[in-house]
Amino acid sequence: MRNTLVLNASYEPLTTVSLKRAVVLVLQDKAVVEHAHPLGVVRGTGVSVPVPRVIRLRRYVRVPFRQRAPWSRRGVLIRDQHMCAYCGRRASTVDHLVPRSRGGADSWLNTVAACAEDNQRKADRTPEQAGMRLLRRPFEPTPQASLMMALGLRGGEEGEFAPWLPAAAAA
Repeated sequence: MRNTLVLNASYEPLTTVSLKRAVVLVLQDKAVVEHAHPLGVVRGTGVSVPVPRVIRLRRYVRVPFRQRAPWSRRGVLIRDQHMCAYCGRRASTVDHLVPRSRGGADSWLNTVAACAEDNQRKADRTPEQAGMRLLRRPFEPTPQASLMMALGLRGGEEGEFAPWLPAAAAA
């Protein structure tokens, strides 16, 4: 689970990382802990680090401006809350509405989360050809929304992350 927010040296949100990756960045002196879990501590041989919830990079990382959230399998699963778009059960795979073999792209609007059974049942067909109905239509999240989803937050649930999130994401 990626539940540690990473800030650039300028305090702008960049991404989320796993607890393990966050601790490594802190131990390598590449990042500092801005906000820690109040009760958690990661202990190792001769070292003790508070469980980081928000870390800030020590050096500024130049990031190209993104108007669109980059597509990823993980992002599709998070966007669809790990629920199958066909039956509503737990999803573990990503299904292409227009199969890649028929020219379908890896894009937000052509992919949905699916359970393995429904993904195999649909096979190399469109949902209409397979006689399967989508419970919800795919959509393209904004970069801010994808960051919120990666943190496991929904609108109005910013809580401890609110001071580090852009006003548009926190509103």
